[in-house]
Amino acid sequence: MKMTNEPNINDVQEPIKSASPEVQQIIERVCQLEKGRLDKKSLGHINNDILAIVKEVVK
Repeated sequence: MKMTNEPNINDVQEPIKSASPEVQQIIERVCQLEKGRLDKKSLGHINNDILAIVKEVVK
């Protein structure tokens, strides 16, 4: 049997799956935002966009 130190994908996703719905929504939206930025090769700051997402979700 070969042993590896690679994390199991389920172990990696566990904190996300057990998070509150609000935190899950923030994570999902920030991931979508970052994917869109990578697709466009945008090099600008993302902090204000993330802050806007968090404020919208927690209001």
